[in-house]
Amino acid sequence: MTDGEAFTFSDENDAEAKKIIARYPEGRQQSAVLPLLEMAQKQAGGWLSTGVMDYVANYLGMPYIRVYEVASFYDMYNTKPVGKIQVRACTTTPCWLCGSDDVVRACKDELGIEIGESTEDGQFFLREFECLGACANAPILWVDDDFYEDLDYDGTRKILADLKAGKTPKVGSAKGRQGSMPIEGRTTLNSMIDKQGVDGGGDD
Repeated sequence: MTDGEAFTFSDENDAEAKKIIARYPEGRQQSAVLPLLEMAQKQAGGWLSTGVMDYVANYLGMPYIRVYEVASFYDMYNTKPVGKIQVRACTTTPCWLCGSDDVVRACKDELGIEIGESTEDGQFFLREFECLGACANAPILWVDDDFYEDLDYDGTRKILADLKAGKTPKVGSAKGRQGSMPIEGRTTLNSMIDKQGVDGGGDD
């Protein structure tokens, strides 16, 4: 999408936007700006042109500058053209200690680009990201809406190769971890869980 191209939500997104706005109290509908910008960015091919941001501002009845401020402040929004698929490698301390350097190197090698660049075909955009909130499963790769966890160099390249081939890689832990539980299984509250059951409900 070019910067001057007209933008409107698809029928599906328009219906979803109205549902999102309805969740907010009367007079607070402009608080929906974040999810609407996210939805608009996806529809527009991965970035927010001035026209797209203006559309969202008009949709919510708010000044353009306020939408620009939001879009330029939060790192998940792109105000310049980038690749359609967002590949975000976490490099915060827990991920770094667990090998995020290898994950970043795998991304560069498989995609043939550096951090902050897009592939020539416009399909992928690679960026570093600060803490994805899944430190127990480090290192993490966030691709569009999916988390890939407990990664190494080869596993990262395999995920990206599958995405390039149009496949859908399995999300979650590459090691089969359940949630954020230690690989060897739970290590705390064992006696309570054994007594009450996993769901916390004991015998009557």
